[in-house]
Amino acid sequence: MATKRDYYDILGVSKGASGDEIKKAYRKLALEWHPDRNKAAHANEKFKEINEAYAVLSDPKKKETYDQFGAAAFQPGMGGGSPGGYQQGPFTYTYSTGGPPAGGFGADFIDPFEIFEQFFGGSPFSGRRASQRTTYQLSIDFMEAVKGVEKSVEIDGKKQSIKIPAGVDSGSRIRFSDYDIIIAVQPDSRFHREDYDIITDITISISKAALGDVVSVPTIDGLLKLKMQPGTQSGTLVRLRGKGVPHVRGGGRGDQYVRVKVEIPHKLTSKQKELLKEFEEENNKKKGWF
Repeated sequence: MATKRDYYDILGVSKGASGDEIKKAYRKLALEWHPDRNKAAHANEKFKEINEAYAVLSDPKKKETYDQFGAAAFQPGMGGGSPGGYQQGPFTYTYSTGGPPAGGFGADFIDPFEIFEQFFGGSPFSGRRASQRTTYQLSIDFMEAVKGVEKSVEIDGKKQSIKIPAGVDSGSRIRFSDYDIIIAVQPDSRFHREDYDIITDITISISKAALGDVVSVPTIDGLLKLKMQPGTQSGTLVRLRGKGVPHVRGGGRGDQYVRVKVEIPHKLTSKQKELLKEFEEENNKKKGWF
């Protein structure tokens, strides 16, 4: 399961680094790890990690929140907002000239195409400057993102089909003939995504945790029967290898982790209380034998 690295460590700066130092470090790393310049297998993930770190540390308010609470403050449901999250859609015009998109992505939007413009004076993809390309945002749901989807949209009064490859995530940028698409993925209550891994929470009763059982677990491929071992503890993580999100560039899938939560009943019947007392007494006797 993917674990968030320290944002300062990602950019190679100290916690007391100035805004200019953070920006300088980001530009150097972004240039080094841009997927269209660096052909390493993990360049795309590394570039995304660098952008996420910069999106937080370059914003004074987000930096203050991060210094106090860490990356957990920006997880869904924590109130901090995703470092690179976009909240509009389903398909909206964002910008067609240089600079941040007005009313679009917010101050923390980082256009990776500008990295090449700043260092080389032009886009690595064509003779036209990337800032001259019209950019749109397309909102899709979680399953469409992990499975891939074809969307019918209307651009400049013309209907077009947009093919979205499997494995995209919020912030993924797809280049078409004369415009770019930024993907915004809607969350799914059943799945929490971390890079190409998926975390799913399931709740089981005390008796099932103690005795073991077969439970149904949702995956992106449908329900899966999972055997829980006797004595399963709350917080146990079960790894389902290769059941995560497909790599957007091909070459396998991430993993799914099933996180077990043991439910403690708030109210017990008289019979349940009696049985639990008997269980406790029997357990104490067993401990006394050694």
